[in-house]
Amino acid sequence: MKLMDFTLEALETPALTKAHLADLLFEQIGLNKRESKDMVEAFFDLIARSLIEGTDVKISGFGNFQIRVKAPRPGRNPRTGEAIPIGERRVATFHASAKLKEQIQGSAGDVGPQDVEWSLGTE
Repeated sequence: MKLMDFTLEALETPALTKAHLADLLFEQIGLNKRESKDMVEAFFDLIARSLIEGTDVKISGFGNFQIRVKAPRPGRNPRTGEAIPIGERRVATFHASAKLKEQIQGSAGDVGPQDVEWSLGTE
């Protein structure tokens, strides 16, 4: 299995978007634009479906997505002060891996845009 490095230059927007991910696949791997967009959409759809079904998503070297059930609790309407019960609900959580945390901490002291290298297993 050959590893490929992706380098993300300074982003034009403050967030990495699905469109930007698709552009990177197009530019750096050579997929056509439609395939790139479909691959990004399929990846996030798979994560969402797994979480909806109650399956944890673990991405090695990145982190874990999990569904957590939050217990019911008393709440308060901030405008009126009226007590309102908040029911039990499911929420998605993300916990960064130790490797990702180390990379984030290592770049915390650096100033300016950072290059991020990602490894993608390909055939």
